[in-house]
Amino acid sequence: MQISVVIPLLNEEQSLTELYNWIAKVMRSNSFSHEIIFIDDGSTDNSWKTIEALAENDQAVKGIKFNRNYGKSQALHAGFLRAKGDVIITMDADLQDNPEEIPELYKMINEEGYDLVSGWKKKRYDSVVTKNIPSKVFNAAARKTSGVQLHDFNCGLKAYKQAVVKNIDVYGEMHRYIPVLAKNSGFTKITEKEVQHQARKYGKTKFGAERFINGFLDLISIWFLSKFGRRPMHLFGALGVLMFIFGFLSAGWIGISKLYKLYHGLPNVLVTSNPWFYIALAVMIIGSQLFLAGFLGELVLRSKREKERYLINKTTPNL
Repeated sequence: MQISVVIPLLNEEQSLTELYNWIAKVMRSNSFSHEIIFIDDGSTDNSWKTIEALAENDQAVKGIKFNRNYGKSQALHAGFLRAKGDVIITMDADLQDNPEEIPELYKMINEEGYDLVSGWKKKRYDSVVTKNIPSKVFNAAARKTSGVQLHDFNCGLKAYKQAVVKNIDVYGEMHRYIPVLAKNSGFTKITEKEVQHQARKYGKTKFGAERFINGFLDLISIWFLSKFGRRPMHLFGALGVLMFIFGFLSAGWIGISKLYKLYHGLPNVLVTSNPWFYIALAVMIIGSQLFLAGFLGELVLRSKREKERYLINKTTPNL
């Protein structure tokens, strides 16, 4: 199979049939062997009934329904597990991503050899104040922190080699940083393509301003995990040892100074009256705690067991 189109969605019943028809038209005109996987992330409208109806009429349409809303990352994770295409295309279900981009994205992966191609919505139809400006700031910070030079990390329209989606773990709210996860896994041939952005036709956006705050927090998490996620002792242990040594030497200096003054009969004060005593004590305690945190992190890392992060309520019969 050449292409798997993975589409996470939440309450998009109005756009699903139109989106399916558009994708199917593109696939037919380019003679692509394909599948379209819809992941219903706990919709409360008739999205799932629409998916079931589409699947009955076209065996290429497949559906997964979550028990409740788990988030876009979990939906993508479920879709990636089941995708069979040589190239996986992700897109949103709100008709803001243009399926006409699929052939060129497929070509860039299949013929030009890229591991990942990310869409870049250079011209946007969103609110300038609430979305465009915060998005530019967010993307600049993501580029600086991750080293992945993309203009639009948030764009849902992306194309991947199958090996990429099968070897990265999308969890939490990390769907924004799939290119970073791919880079950290050794898939370095990453580029972007300017794509057409369309104004939302039905409903309203499911993402508020809080997504940018969450995005920055996730960016810090992924930076930390990429450097120390598999070796927490290297960070916490090293900091703990350095702090403990600093505190120990400070305490030693205080003790030696006290003995020196006593020996020479110099004016002296109680050790507990010296603020350095409390600083040294606090630093040694914090250093010990950091060392233990790194040690416990290593134990957790070696004993953890993978478990499903979402519950699937039902799937279409052809999946």
